[in-house]
Amino acid sequence: QVQLVESGGGLVQAGGSLRLSCAASGRTFSSYAMGWFRQAPEKEREFVAAITWNDWKNWSTYYAGSVKGRFIISRDNVKNTVALQMNSLKPEDTAVYYCAAGQKRGSRYVEEYDYWGQGTQVTVSS
Repeated sequence: QVQLVESGGGLVQAGGSLRLSCAASGRTFSSYAMGWFRQAPEKEREFVAAITWNDWKNWSTYYAGSVKGRFIISRDNVKNTVALQMNSLKPEDTAVYYCAAGQKRGSRYVEEYDYWGQGTQVTVSS
C-alpha cells in the first residue's frame, strides 16, 4: 500500500515556474514507477511525466510532448519523494496535477497506475 500527498501548486504568471512535490508512504517506494498526470476542467486526465527503473539499474524519464523541454521529473528514494519542476509555464498547463504510483515501467496510461494522490491545483495566468 502506498499513500501519496502532493504539494506545491498555486497561481503563477505565464513564463513562470513551479515545483510540485509528492510525498509517499511505504517501505517499497523505490520499486514503484512514479508518474505525474493532470486534469483540466471538462477534460480527461492526461499523462505529464514518469520516472521508472530501467535494465541498467538506473532511472529513465518520460514526458508528454506538450511539456518536454519545460518540465523535469525527479525522485529521491531516501526521502520517498518525487518532484515535478515546471518551467516556462503556459495558460494551457492550468489543471489539477496528480501524483501516481504503479508497477509498469514508463506507463502513460491512467489505468496502469495503482495509487493516486488527492491532487494539487496549478493555475497559470496569461
